[in-house]
Amino acid sequence: MDNELQALLDQLKEKEAQGSALDINGPYRKELMGEVLAYTNGFLDTLEERKAYESKGYDRTEADHGFNVKEAGTGIGEVLDFIGNRVDHTGLNPASGGHLGYIPGGGIPASALGDYLAAITNRYAGNFYASPGAVRMENAMVHWTGKLVGYGKGFGGNLTSGGSIANLIAITTARTAKRLKGKDLDRNVVYMTSHGHHSLAKGLNIACLGECITREIALDSNYRMDVAALRQQVAMGIQQGLKPFLLIANAGSTDTGAVDPIAAMADVAGAHDMWFHVDAAYGGFFLLTEEGRARLAGIERADSVVLDPHKGLFLPYGIGIVLVKHIDHLLKANSYEANYMQDAKEQELEHSPAELSPELSKHFRGLRMWLPLKLHGIAPFRACLEEKLLLARYFRYQAKALGFEVGPEPDLSVVIFRYVPPQGDADAFNRALAHAIQQDGRVFISTTVLDGVFVLRFAVLSFRTHRKETDVLLEQMREFVRKN
Repeated sequence: MDNELQALLDQLKEKEAQGSALDINGPYRKELMGEVLAYTNGFLDTLEERKAYESKGYDRTEADHGFNVKEAGTGIGEVLDFIGNRVDHTGLNPASGGHLGYIPGGGIPASALGDYLAAITNRYAGNFYASPGAVRMENAMVHWTGKLVGYGKGFGGNLTSGGSIANLIAITTARTAKRLKGKDLDRNVVYMTSHGHHSLAKGLNIACLGECITREIALDSNYRMDVAALRQQVAMGIQQGLKPFLLIANAGSTDTGAVDPIAAMADVAGAHDMWFHVDAAYGGFFLLTEEGRARLAGIERADSVVLDPHKGLFLPYGIGIVLVKHIDHLLKANSYEANYMQDAKEQELEHSPAELSPELSKHFRGLRMWLPLKLHGIAPFRACLEEKLLLARYFRYQAKALGFEVGPEPDLSVVIFRYVPPQGDADAFNRALAHAIQQDGRVFISTTVLDGVFVLRFAVLSFRTHRKETDVLLEQMREFVRKN
């Protein structure tokens, strides 16, 4: 063996030894898992004592040097201490039942187990050839959700990172299905309300549809789309030589939780050959309840629907679903050819996620959804959703009894409210009330502006939120009014 080869072999041996640290051995793996499990159990066991919002942590401190990585590693104890101090005790705590702001996320523990299994086994869920079991699991979740929406044969969908990307996929699919050309964009019209989620406007821009005309349709007194105003706008546009292209309904708007009149909107879309999209990122899984099915009647007529399991199924952040009534539209919008994928094409027995979305490399998201549903069954999820509907009604009733102005009966689980003091500026009073509640931190509420008026929002969706947390908020409201 010559010297050059020996030197090469020596280097290989050295680098292999150094890199082997990444493949943690059994005893050390057990030690690490014990530390992490103790930390997470401690976090969950003390959730009731933790605040929903920590106002500290926004200013930089010397401790923030801990965010930097170095050539040498750090012990797991020091790492977990840092996470506990500078991550898990700062800002909003989405795991808390006191999270009553925005549209709360979930975080059921069983889903974390699914993510752990997915990360350790590292199954590639992008195409059927690479992992038929992983793809079948994700397709099963899409199929279950599509049936929940009411779709018949021939639909398709994809598990995405959230509602924003799901909306983007729906928009690009609509563009492809309606054969929009660049030269015609300024003649095509998108119809939605001012309460449409901002990801829709962003998606239109990303899909190069920013030159389309957007018509914001008026809202009725319940913050739902006014269908008479929609019909008038469509007719006016046609008279002007414009082409109705895309109609978007809210099934649970972020501001007020309102559900647009989906069935009536479907009639308008059908009459004018528009693509009808329903953004049900927040409200979609209320279809598991009898009240939700009645409220979302007609959703099965939509060409595309978006739902977020990290909202209505209480999963951790990072999973959305887009459904398209006719899978061929979704396939055409995401078609691709790559020579190095030819083996995968030969083994295709089911549609692969890579065919149905822009993603090729992707996380195995299906396991974080499938495992909790399989472990718990559907019944506890339905019960949680029904509880949230009841809590919204309970809060509205009690807030009104305290002298607060309340918005319309909630369509789902968001209640808007404000207090009008006998004297002084009402907006300033409610800003001060929101700030006081947030700084106290036991519960967290958010605010919005409706028709130029500052209002407070009670948004209940966390599976850990019960009457106890609701009563804490009501008591804070009562005390603030009494003292001010």
